[in-house]
Amino acid sequence: MGNDKKEGQLQRNIKTRHLTMIAIGGTIGTGLFFASGNTISQVGPGGALLAYGLMALFVYFMMQGLGEMSTELPISGSFEAYANRFLNQSYGFVFGWNYWFAWAVTVAAELVAGGIVIKFWFPNSSETMWAMIFFVLLMGLNLISVKSFAESEYWFAGIKVVTIIIFLVVGVLMIIGIMGGHTVGFENWFLDGGEKGQAPLIGGFGTFITVFLVVGFSFQGTELVGLAAAETENPDQAIPKAIKSVFWRMLLFYIGSILIVATLIPFTDPQLLDGSIENIAASPFTLIFQRAGFAAAASVMNAVILTSVLSCGNSALFCASRMLYAMAEKGSAPKFLAKVMPNGVPINAVVVTGLIGALSFFTTMIGDGKIYLLFVNVSSVNGFIIWFGIALCQYRFRKAWIAQGRKVEDLKFKSKFYPWGPILAMIFFAIIIFGANVWVFQAEIFSWFDFITSYAFVPIFIGLFIWHKKKYNTKLIPLTECDFSMPESEK
Repeated sequence: MGNDKKEGQLQRNIKTRHLTMIAIGGTIGTGLFFASGNTISQVGPGGALLAYGLMALFVYFMMQGLGEMSTELPISGSFEAYANRFLNQSYGFVFGWNYWFAWAVTVAAELVAGGIVIKFWFPNSSETMWAMIFFVLLMGLNLISVKSFAESEYWFAGIKVVTIIIFLVVGVLMIIGIMGGHTVGFENWFLDGGEKGQAPLIGGFGTFITVFLVVGFSFQGTELVGLAAAETENPDQAIPKAIKSVFWRMLLFYIGSILIVATLIPFTDPQLLDGSIENIAASPFTLIFQRAGFAAAASVMNAVILTSVLSCGNSALFCASRMLYAMAEKGSAPKFLAKVMPNGVPINAVVVTGLIGALSFFTTMIGDGKIYLLFVNVSSVNGFIIWFGIALCQYRFRKAWIAQGRKVEDLKFKSKFYPWGPILAMIFFAIIIFGANVWVFQAEIFSWFDFITSYAFVPIFIGLFIWHKKKYNTKLIPLTECDFSMPESEK
């Protein structure tokens, strides 16, 4: 597949070396650098490690399925297009809009987080002012060209990778006493909440389920590999390589980082966010560098976190705008959103997506911590709905492949653990969607604000599906009629 698309169409300008880094750039951000502290403080080090480990496992199942589909069909819209082809056009309709909104809200969350990070240096500065500055920067990176976006994400993600590796090394040295002044060992794992020799699991089952929203937000972005496939050179080789490497890198970075933070900072420490980002003095990563005795290094780390946050917002703006463009191309969104500039950028889709990100400008009206948690919650719930849909699409994809007389051996990339992988992933994601916010009903004073931000998008999703299905009389596509062809414009 060459780089020969006509003007006015998306172009394959993302190189193989960019693809993995784009997914990493979209994943490693506030979820790891901020929310990991919240998770540890709520369920203890053992609970946090278990939560991240389980999430990694089921994300792995989902990513294997996405790799199978996107290698065979590297088309614009990715999972929205797969839902249209292997499930039902109504599901594809709501799936696409849900994905777009989830990532548009993520842009807003990262802009808010950027203001919080920079207050490490300028504690009295305005979060709204910084959100506006970062908004202009992200819009510029996405509008200049696809190549500039991909190249900037490559280097931004590279900074994250190098920094986390350094962090892991420094953390190990602090644990064994070479840095930090004394040997910490694993004493912080044996505080109240767990017997000696057993990692503490605190908070109970209800709290454990709740933290999966935060943990899920940390992993969201891994699916960017599938969405970027339509603009990637040689997707047959690039996508399988990216799918494999992204998961193992995420597992190393997340599990390794949780181990270091939980070991060096007691889960009772109030600086581990303690459920409110407003009270943060710095991220757990910055705190550890401070405790290692390097004040200057803490400032450098904070700068890296800021770069990471903006990188994640940059990727979020990219993938949300591409989904909006793909829907406009298929008639599921207004046609003017399908306009593409000569440089391959869907300009109107980027601008409209950016307007949702501009919600971050209201931080001073609501409070930066509260609106950040609002954005995270909305994005997390929608993200799990997306992952559920990807697993369901792949389950049907494989069945349709066989039903039409094709052999599994002929697939360019074969997902492991089929069919149990996608089935278990769907069960797990469904439990989180409906169960992670049960605390809303257990509160002493019922809050409509908490209820709407926690559950409103589930009935909205179902309502849009029913409306579209009745209006267009769509039906579940028979396995023998599922479409495996590549569009002429994307070959």
